Amino acid sequence: MNCSSCGTALAATAKFCHKCGARVGAIPAPLQAPGWPVGLPWGVAGAAIGALITLLILRGGGERAAGGGSDPEQSAPRSLLPAPDISQMSPEERARRLFDRVMALAEAGNQDSVQFFVPMALGAYQQLPARDLDAQYDIGLLYLAAGDALGALAQADTILRQVPSHLYGFVLRGQAYERQTNRQGARRAYADFLKHETAERARQRPEYAEHPRTLDTFHAAAVRAIGPSR
Repeated sequence: MNCSSCGTALAATAKFCHKCGARVGAIPAPLQAPGWPVGLPWGVAGAAIGALITLLILRGGGERAAGGGSDPEQSAPRSLLPAPDISQMSPEERARRLFDRVMALAEAGNQDSVQFFVPMALGAYQQLPARDLDAQYDIGLLYLAAGDALGALAQADTILRQVPSHLYGFVLRGQAYERQTNRQGARRAYADFLKHETAERARQRPEYAEHPRTLDTFHAAAVRAIGPSR
């Protein structure tokens, strides 16, 4: 008996050729190359991957062609865009940016993030060359956002020491007392607000324009709590 692949003479009981290793009785080599069945899955997989890569390249090229005139920052995923570098901002701009961030997070109910950003925001306000009444009010709002009613009351006292009739002082007091469920203190803050509101609004202080809805909202709360001023 001879090997069907290389022709080497084999023993009658041989199952494999001792020279080329071919299986006795296998299809001759010209019709079936050794190892081809084993390599078939890899060849199919390679072809499939190549086709997928080609498809992605073509799709990517089409998307770039369709949006070729767009702003790269608008077309890039938001997570890949660089965050604003607050270290390059002025102290005022840095404080305002962090204040807006905290207020947006508080409005969205994301209290964990509020607690993370409030110390940064307060630190930014401490670095201001000067803190006017509007900045003091912002600090009070930051304390309120963090759930610190005592901190907000301290800012209210700071404002009212400078201007005893300033509406922001009464707003902070009222909101802080509400947080403490101090109804008597809140009613007193509402009454003081309504008592001074007309004269204060007539002064048109610049800081009142920074929070245009604050006074109207607090006025409505004061009227609900104790009735209209006389």
